[in-house]
Amino acid sequence: MSEKVKIRIDHMGKKYDVENKALLFTKGNSAHDNFVGHESDYVLKNVNLEIKEGEFHIFLGASGCGKTTLLNIVAGFLNKTEGHVTLDDKEILGPGSERGVVFQNADSAIFPWLTVQKNVEYGLRMRGVKKDERRKIAFDALELVGLKGHENKYPDELSGGMKQRVQIARSIAANPEVLIMDEPFGALDAQTRRTLQDELIRIWKKTGKTILFVTHDIAEAVYLGENISIFSVAPDASIVDKIQVPYSYPRNINDEKIGEFIKYTTEKLENAIRSSKEKHEQKKLTASEDYEEEEAVSKIAV
Repeated sequence: MSEKVKIRIDHMGKKYDVENKALLFTKGNSAHDNFVGHESDYVLKNVNLEIKEGEFHIFLGASGCGKTTLLNIVAGFLNKTEGHVTLDDKEILGPGSERGVVFQNADSAIFPWLTVQKNVEYGLRMRGVKKDERRKIAFDALELVGLKGHENKYPDELSGGMKQRVQIARSIAANPEVLIMDEPFGALDAQTRRTLQDELIRIWKKTGKTILFVTHDIAEAVYLGENISIFSVAPDASIVDKIQVPYSYPRNINDEKIGEFIKYTTEKLENAIRSSKEKHEQKKLTASEDYEEEEAVSKIAV
């Protein structure tokens, strides 16, 4: 991993935005209910982070804590409210070809009417890459993700894990500098998930790309990541802890030391959630007391 800072996030905040609710909360949870009547509140507040070039960085936190929101801001799909988010010291103002995105739901990301080969070629074709060149690039990407021999199949002929491989291959074919992954294995069965985790580590080591990976699975975070950012809960969520995983690859999830580190990370996450919930409750209590005091004063005045 290089010492060069690839992505820098400085005092970044994002307020709740009704128009972008679907992007702020894409997991179908009810976290947005926390903001009903409080639309001026922040989803993320005062987020600070540096990610080195070639780093495998995990965003870990409970559902609705702002992990996906931060990914969408780095991807350029959402605008921040305040602060700075830079890539190679240039402010991120929108999507760019240097960032590839892999979503949780492959069915909504790949085209069912195109073959595997043409799905992977799609972005290259949109950029005007010549047919022979894009075929070779797509073929190499499919071979890298283990889909050689499936080029002419359609998505409905593929398993869930194979569809995710198509997504990853399409992103790799575009040759982005940063690979942004939003719980890409969350909907898969345990065996397929572990296989793709191993494939992703192999691809990362071969390509040297910077990877940002969102999960709420602690074992997955420890198995995959070099560094883990732990989030508090929204509103006003932020990165409250950063952990470096001190184990080389490949990692054995059944190793006693790994198991102890998963417990350690679990405690860190639980502390972050508990601490932020206590702060929110105290804030609500203080606001309620202030309101009651104002009501009492107003009655006396009358």
